[in-house]
This record gives sequence, C-alpha cells and structure tokens, in this order.
Amino acid sequence: MLQCTAVTDVPLSDALVALATMGGGPDDPSHDLSLDHFLLCELGEHDSRTEHDSRTEHAALLRPSETPSRPALWFFWTGAGTDRVHRIGPVPWCPAVLRHLDTGAVLQCSFFDRHTASHSWGVTDPLGDLLADGSVSDEEPKGRTQP
Repeated sequence: MLQCTAVTDVPLSDALVALATMGGGPDDPSHDLSLDHFLLCELGEHDSRTEHDSRTEHAALLRPSETPSRPALWFFWTGAGTDRVHRIGPVPWCPAVLRHLDTGAVLQCSFFDRHTASHSWGVTDPLGDLLADGSVSDEEPKGRTQP
C-alpha cells in the first residue's frame, strides 16, 4: 500500500505547548520544530471518510518520548486550509510486530495504537525509496522503528 500524500503545516504554538507538557518529552521543545515545519501523513492511503460519514484522520509523529515504553506525541488532522481541524496528543505505540522466522528479524509497527489501514511495514514510501537510491532491500521489513 502506498503512503498517504496529505500534507499540513504545524501550528507552532499548539505544537510547542504539547511538546512542553509531554510526559517524557524534550527539555527544550523549541529545537524540535521550526516556523516552516510541515508534516506528511505517515499512514497508508486511506479514504477521507469512513462508512459512517465521519472523517478519517491523517496522522504524523511529532516526537517519540525519551522512554520507549511511553506514548509518543502525534499530530492528527482532517480537512485542509480553513477547513482543517487538528488535535495533538500522546498515543501509545501499536503493539503489532512482524517476525521473519527465516532471518529472525523482528519489527514493531511504528504507528500509534488502533491506527487505520495497514501497519507501518505494509506502507510503501516511493519518494523515500528514491531518496535512499534503491538501497532498501525487499527482503527485509521496512519502517521506522520505535525509539
């Protein structure tokens, strides 16, 4: 499944407040964001509406906590421009793991718990693959590992 292509800017004041109050967060949250910070939805392609006509949220990781077992700070949004609605909050990591028995590789899903669509290892980022210049092997699981 291809990665969602939704992009949004980050409301700096909201993000700084969320980072400053995050349990296990950074000592200086201002270093985590810049004034021209944009986020790309990290989930696999998804419909903009669910079967119950509510909007499916886009999601991007703002920052993992300093402690791997603690929730990470995620930015969620729907809509675009003046119709955009967003929320920022700590959410636990998805507990799903992918095990390759032949290699012994174990990869934990790098999305938040109860995310929609595929787990992170099932999402393909064509731009990221191009930037990596084809150095990503199809034999190994892909995805951002949890901290």
